[in-house]
Amino acid sequence: EVQLVESGGGLVQPGGSLRLSCAASGSGFRFSIYDMAWVRQAPGKGLELVSAINVGGGSTYYADSVKGRFIISRDSAKNMLYLQMNSLKTEDTGMYYCATALFVGGTWYAQNDRGQGTQVTVSS
Repeated sequence: EVQLVESGGGLVQPGGSLRLSCAASGSGFRFSIYDMAWVRQAPGKGLELVSAINVGGGSTYYADSVKGRFIISRDSAKNMLYLQMNSLKTEDTGMYYCATALFVGGTWYAQNDRGQGTQVTVSS
């Protein structure tokens, strides 16, 4: 069973930056063989896949809304997933979760094993 713990959220002004981290653990869980993703949920809205990264880190996905501003990365030696968020906008406000991911038929999906999340609030 995988355990995912997100951190790094906070209150930031528009145009600012944050770096989210996700620590993965669990009995028998091998982080290095899982594709990973970040999803977010804005107030009153559903889950949105923000970004995903494959096992080797060589293939990534970004939602159009964050493309060019966010960078996903992973350190499989440390069982860590990261999301560098730059040029933050008020519409980036929400709860951010990491999850394992699947790439099927040319489409990325986040699985339902996300952690408790970390809140990101972008406001002046």
